[in-house]
Parts: sequence; C-alpha cells; structure tokens
Amino acid sequence: MYKSVKYLSFVGVVFGIVTIISGGSVLLGSNPGYVVFLPLVIFNTTMGFAYIAPWILSWKNPLYSKTIAGYIFLLNSVSLISIVYLYLGGTDIAHKSLGAMSFRTIVWLIIYLGLAKMISKQSHK
Repeated sequence: MYKSVKYLSFVGVVFGIVTIISGGSVLLGSNPGYVVFLPLVIFNTTMGFAYIAPWILSWKNPLYSKTIAGYIFLLNSVSLISIVYLYLGGTDIAHKSLGAMSFRTIVWLIIYLGLAKMISKQSHK
C-alpha cells in the first residue's frame, strides 16, 4: 500500500546523504571557495540526518513521514528567513548559501506536498 510514499520519502534520504557529505566536509576543514556561515553549515549538516527520518518512518506509518517532512520544511523556512534577514543586515553570507537554502526549502515543500497528496489519495481508496 503506500509504496509511492516510500519512494518519495527516499528522495529525502538521498538529499540527506548529499547534505551530510557536503556539510561534513566543510566542518572537517574543506574550503568550498566562498564565505562559510558556520551556524548555517552546522544546521544543514544536522538536518541532513533529519532528512532520512521520513523514509524510515514511512515503513511504520506513512502519516509520520508526511508530518516529519512538514516539520523539515518549516525548519528550513525559518532558517532561510533568518539568513536572509542576517544577509540584509550586513552579515557576510554567500549568495551560494542563500541559493542552496532556498533550494532545500523548495525541495522539502515539494516532498511534503507530494506526500500529503499521495497519502490523501491512498486513504480515500
């Protein structure tokens, strides 16, 4: 039943692994070639682990998967709003970081909406 939910949640796993690798390499000293806003790197690397949760939870209860994806979207949105605010206030944050955080936020909005739609369709069958 909910196979499509597991597949969409798996997108978050792949995204999480990539996030952990890229953030982890910066935290271990790799120079990405632009200004690093350390609190954002720490947040994103930590969230990389959270990105795996919807897929794991989809095996137990698909509704958990949707709920966690919604929370991830909200946390990413708050982070994005915060770094935009700091950037506009003069904090040295790379444009690349703003773009990456925007991308993360949009991806998790799409995952959340997709899960919500799939779960709604499958629960009405």
